Formats: sequence, structure tokens, C-alpha cells
Amino acid sequence: MVFITRRERFNAAHRLFRTDFSDEKNAAVFGKCSNPNWHGHNYELFVTVKGEINPETGFLINLKLLGSLIRETIIEQIDHKNINLEVPFMAGKFASTEVLSVAIWDELYAPIQQLGAELHCVKLFESENNFVEYYG
Repeated sequence: MVFITRRERFNAAHRLFRTDFSDEKNAAVFGKCSNPNWHGHNYELFVTVKGEINPETGFLINLKLLGSLIRETIIEQIDHKNINLEVPFMAGKFASTEVLSVAIWDELYAPIQQLGAELHCVKLFESENNFVEYYG
């Protein structure tokens, strides 16, 4: 079994808040991340796939195709957007990095299978200090 990872980057804004919380409770629970005027991150997305090496091509997956898939499916939908308001695959979801990583997995799982590999991990860096790993 071989594992290979593709990295992509995007910038996006979001706000962590619950409509059923008061402004005070949102501030207490989510701190500065609950700023009503939003805040943003320079995200790094690592998508790891796994499978067997194709003896005909010598690789698990064509990384150019994987990169195009990630850019078309995820990056074009989210880059320089407001996650809470403008990202279709996040509609009605809490805009935390944890939930975002699961939503990205859900968007990529089947298309990666169609490319002949299996999605292994979505790793999403929100900052140099904070990241989420999701294994499905």
C-alpha cells in the first residue's frame, strides 16, 4: 500500500458562533473567533490518498488529475470566500475547521475513488499551530 499527498492552499473568512447563543455567550465560548465582522485564515489543505502502484504507469494516481480535482471541487468553491455565507458544501454547517475538514472529505471521497485511489486523510491547517486530521 502506497500513500501520496497533495497540498493546496486557500484563503477564507469565517465566524464561529451559534444563533441560539447570546453575543455574550458566543464571545465567552468562541472568543475573538466570534467577531461579528468575521476573521480569516490562510489555510493549507493536505489530501492523502492510498492504494497500490499501477504497474503500467508506475504511480498510484496521476497527481496532476488529483490536483485538478481538489482545485475544482474545493478550492474554487472556497478560496477568498466567506465560509459561513458563500461556500455551497458548508451551507447549514458550523464553520469550524473540524467541520470543514469533514465536509471536504465528503466532497472528495467519491471523485477520488473514480480516479482509482482511496481517500486516506484530509489534513487542514488553519494556522501554523492548529490543524485537523480527518480519516473518515
